[in-house]
Amino acid sequence: MSMRVHELAKRLNIEIKDLIVELKGLGLDVKSGLNVLDKETAAHIIELFYTQPEEKKEEIILLPEEISLPHEGVISVLSSSTIHNLAESLGIKANALIATLMKKGLMVTINQPVTAEIIRLIENIYTVQIEIKTPVFDIEEDDDHHQGEQILCPRPPVVTIMGHVDHGKTKLLDAIRQTNVVDGESGGITQHIGAYKVSLPAGEVTFLDTPGHQAFTAMRSRGAQVTDVVVLVVAADDGVMPQTEEAIDHALAAGVTIVVAVNKIDLPEANADKIKAQLADHGLQPEEWGGKTIFVEVSAKKKIGLDRLLEMLLLEAELLELKAVYDCTASGTIIEARLDKGWGPVATVLIQKGTLQIGDAFVAGLSWGRVRAMFDDKGVKIKTATPSTPVEVLGFSGVPVAGDIFKVVSSEKEAKQIATQRKDIIAFEKPLTARITLDELYSQIQQGVLKELNVILKVDVAGSLEVIVDSLEKIGTEKVKIRVIHRGIGDINESDVMLADASNAVIIGFHVGIDAVAKRLSEEKEIDVRIYTVIYKIIEELTEALVGLLEPKYKEVLLGIAEIRDVFRASKIGTAAGSFVKEGKIGRNATVRLKRDGKVISEAKIASLRRFKDDVTEVVAGFECGIGLDGVTDIKSGDIIESYTMEKIKQTL
Repeated sequence: MSMRVHELAKRLNIEIKDLIVELKGLGLDVKSGLNVLDKETAAHIIELFYTQPEEKKEEIILLPEEISLPHEGVISVLSSSTIHNLAESLGIKANALIATLMKKGLMVTINQPVTAEIIRLIENIYTVQIEIKTPVFDIEEDDDHHQGEQILCPRPPVVTIMGHVDHGKTKLLDAIRQTNVVDGESGGITQHIGAYKVSLPAGEVTFLDTPGHQAFTAMRSRGAQVTDVVVLVVAADDGVMPQTEEAIDHALAAGVTIVVAVNKIDLPEANADKIKAQLADHGLQPEEWGGKTIFVEVSAKKKIGLDRLLEMLLLEAELLELKAVYDCTASGTIIEARLDKGWGPVATVLIQKGTLQIGDAFVAGLSWGRVRAMFDDKGVKIKTATPSTPVEVLGFSGVPVAGDIFKVVSSEKEAKQIATQRKDIIAFEKPLTARITLDELYSQIQQGVLKELNVILKVDVAGSLEVIVDSLEKIGTEKVKIRVIHRGIGDINESDVMLADASNAVIIGFHVGIDAVAKRLSEEKEIDVRIYTVIYKIIEELTEALVGLLEPKYKEVLLGIAEIRDVFRASKIGTAAGSFVKEGKIGRNATVRLKRDGKVISEAKIASLRRFKDDVTEVVAGFECGIGLDGVTDIKSGDIIESYTMEKIKQTL
């Protein structure tokens, strides 16, 4: 049963205004005696303040350091745990834990989910280390063992078409499919379900026709490897262009086989040998020149060389020995997803294992659902889908993300539970995958985490490229090598950031800018982007980073200001300052400076922070508190305490 503040004040036999002050100090948004407190909150406040027999009172408001924990050392708790679960893991009563947290200024309820803030506070209070365990969703391989012996059968290859804009990617796919996709598209931009399955006399091939290699890399950054072979389309009359180079670097970074389709070979100005020479400079040596890359001369417009291209793709697939299990629960990868006005969330799924059927329950990233309908790439309704088959699926709870793993589970209930737990984990903790930055480079090398530093290099003119690349590759050490995975001319763009995200690389620019989309994305993905105007500075900073000499820069951030209004002696801490917080907040253990008449007279740490007789973790603006400064006795009424922190500045844009 809920209770109004004035009713609680009457029960506790204290003034309403005093109770409101205390409740605000505990972080509750209370403005008057008519505000309502829920049953659990009221009960905990009664436990904290109500006059009880001495024995019971001691049990409730026992100081943290006086509680003897049955379990010391490392305690494991699930990231989805509640305060009740945490108390059980600690081996103490839930009300004792709640009261302890309330005395430290943190208002909690018994069924409240545990947060990172609560964990840090508990670790500081008790002599324990709390290990957060994340439930492992091993659903990619689960429950398949009971379906009998798994038989691997050949599957069609999955091919991604890449290349520079206007070099004929969609026309080539259109020619292969013998349909008229291009004429029905608006603005020359590919619009479809994102994948097609082509039947040939010698077998089948699945083509992924993404709007660009950004989508390819976005999927890879989420752990999805869907492509077996990349067809790099290069116009015979145009040659290698910036997007061609980007596509090569993205494919090589993914470790995918590349087959080159030299398109527009029917044009008078076509020069296939020039294309081969240009691509050889990028590491794609033609087979006829002693290399390993297959080159096929084609004309999408005149349908020249298409049979040979398909023959080469099937040959590569045979060499790769592509196989999958058909007789098991289905799994795959989200290729594209959208919100349809009529159907709701719709996604293209590439099946990679098992057979998907109508009615199957599934989970994909944070989305879940049941297969209500399936359509193939021609828009025909189908009832089943096998490995390497792209299908448009209806029945998602929300729009998934390209690259999410799609997996059939036993029921919608299980699917929803898995998706919900995943959301809880994301809400609890930020992903712990460490981004490579020059500031942290040395420590990662020393820990053995880093063996190779991936670099993306963008410069203003071609002449600077080789000079910088040669210099970078020379400064590698025995412990770490520098690998330039992509180089290009022009401003840093979205594609560069996507590649850096997928490859855990740093981006170095020389006399270039960064476009708005790339800048926003780099901040969102926490990619280390650095731009220089002098070559030696690039070499100097990378060298210093490798040997641990790169000093990060810091800026001061003001956290709060308090005015000292009274000075008194305290038995445990010596001189204490009765203060009023005027701005921001004052936190325990914070670094502060003591100012008198506008001048700094000392700097110290806050040794103690109290409201009335209670220790608290922080006090916000508008409240009084008692502050004890470590080692400082020269304190006068009217002095100002400024709390601040030194925040590291990432040396990026």
